[in-house]
Amino acid sequence: MDYSIHRTTRPLAEALANLHTDCLVVGVYANGDLTPSAAVLDHLSGGLLKRLIQRGDLEMQAGKTLLIPSVSGVTHCERILLVCAGTTEELKLKRWKSLFSDSLNALQQRGIKRVDFALLEAAPTGMSQDQALRHAVLALDEASYRFLDFKSDKTSGLPSVQHAAFLAPTEANNTLETALAQAMATARGIELTKNLANTPGNVCTPSFLAKAAQQLAAQSNLLEVEILEREAMQKLGMGSLLSVAQGSDQPPKFIILNYRNAADDAAPVVLVGKGVTFDSGGISLKPGEKMDEMKYDMGGAAAVLGIFKAVADMRLPINLIGLIPSVENMPSGNALKPGDIVTSMSGQTIEVLNTDAEGRLILCDALTYAERFQPAAVIDMATLTGACVIALARAPSGLLGNDETLIQSILQAGETSGDRAWQLPLWDDYQDLLKSNFADMANIGGREGGAITAAAFLSRFTKAYPWAHLDIAGTAWNSGDKKGATGRPVSLVTQWLMSRVEA
Repeated sequence: MDYSIHRTTRPLAEALANLHTDCLVVGVYANGDLTPSAAVLDHLSGGLLKRLIQRGDLEMQAGKTLLIPSVSGVTHCERILLVCAGTTEELKLKRWKSLFSDSLNALQQRGIKRVDFALLEAAPTGMSQDQALRHAVLALDEASYRFLDFKSDKTSGLPSVQHAAFLAPTEANNTLETALAQAMATARGIELTKNLANTPGNVCTPSFLAKAAQQLAAQSNLLEVEILEREAMQKLGMGSLLSVAQGSDQPPKFIILNYRNAADDAAPVVLVGKGVTFDSGGISLKPGEKMDEMKYDMGGAAAVLGIFKAVADMRLPINLIGLIPSVENMPSGNALKPGDIVTSMSGQTIEVLNTDAEGRLILCDALTYAERFQPAAVIDMATLTGACVIALARAPSGLLGNDETLIQSILQAGETSGDRAWQLPLWDDYQDLLKSNFADMANIGGREGGAITAAAFLSRFTKAYPWAHLDIAGTAWNSGDKKGATGRPVSLVTQWLMSRVEA
């Protein structure tokens, strides 16, 4: 979908009277009060809107809508959509985003191609108009997203709306255009992440991910990509990563993205994404139920690519490195076995007690590789543990790390973006759970605190720099009727990078 800002120097009544659009969306509160644009429409139409509300044509409940034909005084608007915003008290971030998705859903399949939203004037208290606009764009993009690459009919179910314009309030600041461009870039990054994570494992292999990275680099003169093959990884001593790949016919890939656009030679931020393109569990085979969803075990890798897409489109003035260790975890006669001991790139040895705890085995070598960039900060994102889903459900991503300032900045970016994280403890007490009789450590710590012990494992490879770990097992994917990738945490990390640049 395309987006634009509709600015006018005319008074609101004159601007609406001369607005040409397929549909104008205005807001109504649950108590019957009208937003400024709705009040102007009511005046221009001789009180029509209030009469419709008084006789009950619009159900006064948050998210309810009423589509009416053009009204007198606004003859160039073919339709008007009234949307109930609920009460001002409940009009917070979630409800604000729903205003736009509810509106779009009400207009689906009605032949409406352009929609003008006169809602920014009703942004929630405490939310800047720039933020309100960003959330609106991401909500509309989410509502219009369809993954049809493998459908015979690639048009069925597509929304008819092709363009959304936002009427800028008279007092709107001059940064809305910048906010819109940032929101659109973030939306494109989220879309790329979703598309990659939704692609089936027989197509989205490590080689497919590598090609996706190369295609991304071809779109920006600020981005370079290098792909390390198995032999190069062997020379680097990435024995932990390669042990996971040895049961598959698909060759592993280590993808390195390098985006440089800082004014000086500033230390880069490094983003690391788990890229297990299909996770059968290996010899520690997963149950058959929902194993099809394990194509999304490269959600961290997909998010890194989506973030780089957003950053490159914005041309953020920052230096950024992306590291994607990518493998397929399969059972075979060559596969890694429980009880095997592998040597990581750091030289530390690992006793593999469960081959389904493979994500940390590939991440640890990537985190060691990150040291060579002398990073300002490292953030890894991984669909790492079911334990995190049990602990936090699917609302926030789990967040752990070794630097409290970094952690707090990520938490704040989560609040700003609405793509939240929640901090879990990473005390030294948990390290004892990783003891091994035969190696420097075991790759699992038992049933208790699984999300924390996974992060405790990774922390042994991150002592050279500030590091944060995002466990996105519960947030990167929806199961059930809405099965599919969510695109998280692209919005969170992109917001964090934007805030870092603005600081």
